Amino acid sequence: MVSSPSLRCFPPTLLVALLLLAGCRPVQKVINIGHELPPVRSSDRVVEQVLAHLPGPTRYYTAKAEVRVSSEDGQRSFKANIRSVHDSALWVSVVPALGIEVARALVTADSIKLLDRLHDRYFTGNAADAEARFGLTPDLQLAQAALFGLPVGLDPEEKYRVDREEGAYVLVSREKRRFIRAAENIAQPDSLTDTRDMGEKRLERTLRRAEEREAIVFRYWVDPITWKTQRVTITDLARDQQADVRYTDHGVDDGPPYPHSISLSLSDGTRHASGSLKLSRIDLEGPLQLGFRIPEKFVPME
Repeated sequence: MVSSPSLRCFPPTLLVALLLLAGCRPVQKVINIGHELPPVRSSDRVVEQVLAHLPGPTRYYTAKAEVRVSSEDGQRSFKANIRSVHDSALWVSVVPALGIEVARALVTADSIKLLDRLHDRYFTGNAADAEARFGLTPDLQLAQAALFGLPVGLDPEEKYRVDREEGAYVLVSREKRRFIRAAENIAQPDSLTDTRDMGEKRLERTLRRAEEREAIVFRYWVDPITWKTQRVTITDLARDQQADVRYTDHGVDDGPPYPHSISLSLSDGTRHASGSLKLSRIDLEGPLQLGFRIPEKFVPME
């Protein structure tokens, strides 16, 4: 299975690390992938091709990132340095235009550390601590899968339904149809394939049944020529949560076969976080330094 997220903590860590200090609203982006329907293929064949065209594993990853976020205060842009050691750690340093670091994050499989240099504050804790403090739970595995453009949670042992939308195959996990419709109803508007509404009462009943079954709906948009994953949505109906990850510009300029543009959006019904990353200077050499030292004058975040 490809980097399957846990039920309770699927939000992408890379976005969480960049946005933990500010609550953000969704940035809606529509994927434009053409208009012609791809040839009819079975879901097994599509899954087989997606897995066959996955990029090879790599232990080290570094990149420069131009980050854009949307918050209650409006649009903001900044730069960041990203370093990743597979299945071990993700390190992010936020550097504005003047080149002076203002924030740093280090995420491992069981911990997260943050430095807020603007206010001389720090945070250290595990996933539960981060959830209690920020309302968002980091997930290292999913963040690294996003950097590599992987179809998060795709399981070759599972059965999927395959649809064809404009220019892409869409694999959908085989939940009952009412759960699929509920996932579409709580998704962002550009995620819908049509505009039918279940109705408030029916949606509430369906979500109650989904909670009993721990229903999660996965959807994957796949390019029919390159077999690259262009988009993944994960909808946790039991908790009214959704993660939406979109990949473009794979391996531009003869670089490594990873996406150079990523947009991420998280929602849980009441709060939202979203942003986009334009990646450059991707490098796969190691080992990497993931330094994180808390200055003596810093105080814990309240």
